[in-house]
Order: sequence, then C-alpha cells, then structure tokens
Amino acid sequence: MATTAQPSGRMRDALRAAHLYYMQDLTMEAIARELKTSRSSVSRLISYAKETGLVDIRIRSPFELSTRWEQDIARRFGVSAHVIPVPIGSSDVDRQDRVARGAARILNSYFDSNMAMGVAWGSTMSAISRHLVPKETHNSDIVQLNGAGNTHTTGIDYASEILRRFAESYSARLQQFPVPAFFDSPATREYLWKERSMRRVLDMQTHLDIALFGVGSPFADIPSHVYIGGYLDPEDYQTLSDQGVVGDVATVFFRADGSTDGIDLNARATGPDFDVLRRIPRRVCVVSGVSKLPGLSGALAADLITDLIIDEAGARALIDSAGGSVPTTTGAVTIVDVTDDDADQFPGAV
Repeated sequence: MATTAQPSGRMRDALRAAHLYYMQDLTMEAIARELKTSRSSVSRLISYAKETGLVDIRIRSPFELSTRWEQDIARRFGVSAHVIPVPIGSSDVDRQDRVARGAARILNSYFDSNMAMGVAWGSTMSAISRHLVPKETHNSDIVQLNGAGNTHTTGIDYASEILRRFAESYSARLQQFPVPAFFDSPATREYLWKERSMRRVLDMQTHLDIALFGVGSPFADIPSHVYIGGYLDPEDYQTLSDQGVVGDVATVFFRADGSTDGIDLNARATGPDFDVLRRIPRRVCVVSGVSKLPGLSGALAADLITDLIIDEAGARALIDSAGGSVPTTTGAVTIVDVTDDDADQFPGAV
C-alpha cells in the first residue's frame, strides 16, 4: 500500500531554501541569514532539492536543432517528441544512459497520484529505473506489462528489480505479472488467462493511464534482452525472420508496417495485445541510437506511441528515413539536457 510520508527536517529546509532561491531570487548569503546557517549549507540544500526532484529545472530554447527535430517528428508522425542531446562519439551504452536520464526526469511530469503506469522490462527500462527521481504519489500503481520467465530462469530477479525501483521511486503499489514471457502453446495461455489471479492484472492493464516501454530489436547495437536472455529458440528466430519481424513492444512482435497478424509467436506471448495498448491514453516509448530505427518505424506505423523520447542521432535518422529535412521554424519546447556539440555532425539514417 502507498503511504503518506512526513517530510524530514532536511527536506523542509531544502524546500524553503529552493523557494527563496528560485522563486524569490534571494542570494545564497541572504538565504543563509534567513535560515541561520552557512552559505555552504544553503548550497547543499539547493543541490539536495534538485537531486530529489523537489526542483525541476527546464531549459526552453527556440534555437536548438533538437527543438526543430521535435517539431518535425510531431508534424510527420503525430507524436509528442523529446529529443535528448548526446555528445558526438558517445558509446552505445553512454547514449542509452543519457536518454534514460532524460526519460526519468520527463516521466515525473507525466505520472502522479491516482494513476496507474504499465512498465515493460528490458535494457532501456532497466537504465531508466536506475535514474528515477523520487516523487511522492498516493494511490498509484506500477503494473508489469509482460511476463519474464523462460526455460532458464523465472525472470523474477531481473524484472522485479526494474519494477521495484519504479514502485519505490513513486511510493506506488507494485502489481507483478508472474508468468513466462512466452508460453509453450497458445492453449496454455488461453487457459491461464481465465484464472482470476491473472484476470486481475490483465484487467489493470486495460485501465492504465500510462504505458512505458522501449522497442526490442534484433538489429540493436545494445541487444534487446528478449533476444539474448534465453527467451527464443533457434526455431523462433527463423520463424521471426521468415515472417518479416523487425521488432517488439513488451514481447509482442510486429513487421515494418506495424502489422502483427500471422506472427506465430504472438499467440504465445504474454505482453498486451496492441488493441489493448492503443487504448492507453499516454504511451511513452524510449529509444536510443539509429540501430533501432526499423523497430521504431514499425512501432510508429502500428500507432503504439503518443510520446517519443529519443537521442539526437536517432531523431535525425527518423526524420531522414521519412524523406524529410529539418524545418526552419522555431518554438519553445522543453529540452532536458544541453551540450555544445554541433548537431549537424550526427550521422544520418542507416
């Protein structure tokens, strides 16, 4: 159960210091006098306020290429985009980490009390979970979107750790889904889905306010967990290839055009059917790097995404793949991080 925690003395001091500094424009010295403490203590309180999410700093620039890419993605694909600046030459791991940090902060503006958020496990969700900024919510739920077990492991340790971090960061109830990622036969899934314990979680999935997921891809530079974690047999890989699969969302596979019909493995998958997913009001997809472009394009074609969080190179590749160019219009859009790198040097589509 979610509980109402009383703020600590340090948190109260941090709130007051942050209010005086950001809202009343007082100097560190003036705040120190008012709080009867030292300037260094005030500095630490303000840093604490930022680290714990009491203060949310946003940079709004009409001049960044990131802003114009966000506008172009919104215009071409009909989704709200957040483009995260990443330094040129970053490794794939560093790139994913930068995007995960940005996503974790953006998520705080989406999720609040009396809401339920479905979370899919995977390498991207694991990275986001490590950077979540604590936010106290009440009567909220974190719901596991798909099972994680396979023939080698129950998957409980991996998936539960990711979901637990989300639940603890938001003081939310954790609703786990203790089933395998794929059943051995469609009939097994059909029978188990009739059980009341399973129906409870499945019903919660149909009433979510937010779904948070990455795009699994067999082509990714950082391999998606479902493709390397013992979930698929050699026969499964061959079937996916023969049936034109380019990616998955919550272990439900799709083709480049977003279609799922005739993909045999989906009949055994435990992730939500795309018709269920599309009914969720806010569907947040987090992607880093250009290697997931085929999967991302397929997810957009399937109308699975309302909010896209992506790095600059991925955004540029997505726009280029649609035969577009960066527009010259400007506007004020939230940017989560800022670098001084020349964005024109990012690679195009692959």
